[in-house]
Amino acid sequence: MRRRVRELAMQGGRAEEIKLRLRSLKVLIVDDNAFMRKIVRDLLSNVGIRHMADAADGVAGLEAIRHAMPDLVILDWDMPFINGFEFVRVVRAPGVFPYSDLPIIMLTGYSERAHVLEAARLGVNEFLTKPVSANTLLHRIVSVVAQPRPMVYLDGCYRPAPRRGRLGPGPCEAPVA
Repeated sequence: MRRRVRELAMQGGRAEEIKLRLRSLKVLIVDDNAFMRKIVRDLLSNVGIRHMADAADGVAGLEAIRHAMPDLVILDWDMPFINGFEFVRVVRAPGVFPYSDLPIIMLTGYSERAHVLEAARLGVNEFLTKPVSANTLLHRIVSVVAQPRPMVYLDGCYRPAPRRGRLGPGPCEAPVA
C-alpha cells in the first residue's frame, strides 16, 4: 500500500512538473490557414501553453524561429513559398540552420502512409492529422518535450533517432541558401 501511495505521489509530482513545463513552453505555429492557426492556439491554450507565435508560411516560419527561438514548432505540410517538407529540410540541414535539433510536430490533412514516412525520414518528431483533439496534441507535445528522442546525424541531416530500425535513405541535402 505504501508503495502505491509513493508511486501516485511521484506521478503527481511528474504531472506538476509537466504542467510547469507546458506553461513556460514557447510554441511556433506555422500554417497558411489563419483559422487553423487560431484553432491550434486555442488547443494549446486549453492544455496550459501560454507562449505562442505563428507564421503564415514557411519563409515567415523560418524567420520566426530565428527571432522567437521557440521550444517547439507545429507545422503544416501544404503551404506557399516553402512547404512543410522544405521547411524541415532547411531546419535539419547541418550548417544551414542554427537550431537543427528543434522539435517539430507536423499537423496536416495528409494522412497517407507515404507522407508519414517521408516526414519521419526528413526529421519530423511527431506526425498528426487534422482534425486533432487537444488531448492527442497534448500527448504528442509531452512526448516530444518531456521524453525527447536523441537527435542523430543520418543520411546528411539531423533527425530524431528512429523508433524501430532505420527508416531508409533520407533526402536531406543542404538546400542552397
